[in-house]
Amino acid sequence: MKYKVVVFDLDGTILDTLEDLADSLNYALRIRDFPERTVEETRKFVGNGIRKLIERAVPAGTSPSEIDEVFAVFKEYYKEHCKDKTKPYKGIEELLLHLQDSGCRTAVVSNKADFAVKSLCKSYFPGVIDFAVGEREGIKRKPCPDSLWEVLRVLKVKLDEAIYIGDSEVDIETAVNAGTDCLIVDWGFRKRDFLQEKGAKRIVSSPEEIYGYIRGEQ
Repeated sequence: MKYKVVVFDLDGTILDTLEDLADSLNYALRIRDFPERTVEETRKFVGNGIRKLIERAVPAGTSPSEIDEVFAVFKEYYKEHCKDKTKPYKGIEELLLHLQDSGCRTAVVSNKADFAVKSLCKSYFPGVIDFAVGEREGIKRKPCPDSLWEVLRVLKVKLDEAIYIGDSEVDIETAVNAGTDCLIVDWGFRKRDFLQEKGAKRIVSSPEEIYGYIRGEQ
């Protein structure tokens, strides 16, 4: 295997969380009688954490205190409803098991709240994720490399022993900032041509391609 650790983004990479995010966003917007957002609008807003999602979704000119209120409602609602419609992408569970069987350790880094990251990983991928970290105090959000470096520190591996896999421009920047190898998937929250414009050097279309690359077959 080319790497000792494979680090995944969560939303849009290993879990399809978009509908639960959109439902939770619209519930929070309704509390303030703000216009709701479509799933496609939500897709464009995600990637930089929940707070940024809310800031992008509320009407222009919304006060910081109102944003705080929507943010708080979203977090409470999403905590209870983050698994209503969320599901792993096809082939991801098998990929994680293959990596485990091959001696690779796996991790998840996300701009989602830390409690949600840990809860989702435990529910959907029990026993196959060695370490997961989300947005929390002391860890700057991606594209800052802090969360990725935290994985390497905890799992005691070097930069060249790890690869990062994501689905967005934020993930591309994160890998560059961290200095790690990177694969970008095209089944997530961003389109392939957009990812190419943002500098993705290697884009894959299936979990099988990921496994082949990590095995050194590509």
